[in-house]
Amino acid sequence: MAEKTALFESYLSCHVCSETFRDPVSLSCNHSFCSSCLQKFWEQTKNKNCPTCKRKSSKDHPPVNFTLKELADSFAGRQKTGSSEAEKVEKKVEVVCSKHPEEPRLFCKDEGRAVCPVCEFSLHQNHKVVPIEQAVSDLKEQLKCDLKSLQDKRNKYKQVEETYSEMREHTKKQLLSTERQIRAEFYKLQQFLKEEEESRLAALREEEEQKRKTISREMKRIQEQISSLSDSISAVEEELQKHNVSFLSTYKDTQTRARAQSSLSDPQLLSGALTDVAKHLGNLSFRVWEKMKEKLHFSPVILDPNTAASWIYVSDDLTSVRCGDTKQQLPDNPERNTKYPAVLGSEGFSSGKHSWEVEVGDHPDWSVGLAKESVDRKGECDPLPEYGIWCLWHGDGKYFNAVGQTVKVKKSLQRIRVQLDYNRGEISFYNPEDTTQICTHRDTFTEKLPIFQCWRVW
Repeated sequence: MAEKTALFESYLSCHVCSETFRDPVSLSCNHSFCSSCLQKFWEQTKNKNCPTCKRKSSKDHPPVNFTLKELADSFAGRQKTGSSEAEKVEKKVEVVCSKHPEEPRLFCKDEGRAVCPVCEFSLHQNHKVVPIEQAVSDLKEQLKCDLKSLQDKRNKYKQVEETYSEMREHTKKQLLSTERQIRAEFYKLQQFLKEEEESRLAALREEEEQKRKTISREMKRIQEQISSLSDSISAVEEELQKHNVSFLSTYKDTQTRARAQSSLSDPQLLSGALTDVAKHLGNLSFRVWEKMKEKLHFSPVILDPNTAASWIYVSDDLTSVRCGDTKQQLPDNPERNTKYPAVLGSEGFSSGKHSWEVEVGDHPDWSVGLAKESVDRKGECDPLPEYGIWCLWHGDGKYFNAVGQTVKVKKSLQRIRVQLDYNRGEISFYNPEDTTQICTHRDTFTEKLPIFQCWRVW
């Protein structure tokens, strides 16, 4: 520790007076000296050379090296800590001139330092010199502005931190909710498949039962025929054992019976007696899928709940919205609409033709259409093209087109059909009940257009 202190003291010592720096200045050759020591040396030598390497200085009055000054003052202060001369040291630190130990009263704004009003005043005649109290006041005001800027910046970071915290908690809720809905959807599919499996297994068992009964019935009939034929065969064999007179008296009946049974048609196996495996297994998965399609609902419009305002409640299947009576606690993520009760579609259109319908019912105030992906979701934004929104909207009992002009309809609209031709820059609105066109707007689309829906809370 002593060696380190000695090395540090050597680094902070002036090579002229061999004491700790006072107002040190650094020359271009990187050698440093006390400002007063350097000036004395130059006055004595009649040149502006470095006292150490003799290299000529490029400046007559090199500025104070404040970094080195702070180190030197701090080091000198530690060396004197606890001594009875502490107040004297503190006073010496405030002195800017060794010849004139008065407290500094002037400040040079050009060099950014206090100057001696006696020996240095003439050196600063072309500089902006002000009373030190004024300089301190001005600099403190500047520092207060810097402090305010830092505090504002910190508050912004804290707000973002708070929003991230809210987003983290919200994602946990989203995880649980989405997981629950996924399980519910798959449970429905599993129930359907289970019921379909039981139904088809039941059909298979029913067919097997019918085929088994048919085969059993045919086998019983065949067995009866076999028994009858066996009796006839035994009778004929018995008749053949009789003597002449007895045989002649009875053979006629036996022969008639035998010929009658012989004339019967040969037995035939029934077709379709086996299980129709092809009917039960053929394209089984495809036929089940076709049946499943009849029970499933497809929507061309999927809403993004992360864009929904706090007053907007999006349905579990993400296809409809309603206005809530209370404001939800939702994070202010960048995608969310916070100024108006609006929600955007999960996907946008950047080419091609598209069509979808929106059920507005008897809601008194709504906007339906498209918006730019870059639409302002936080500030003032009217449903007009200059704000990046093209829609049909309703308010105060009237209907307005994309540019805010009143449009007339035959009767109150319950559903709206929206048709987009992105490549032609055309968006149209129709009444799907009678396919009449309500209005059309043409523009130039240059970015992706998500579906836009806005509902006023009443």
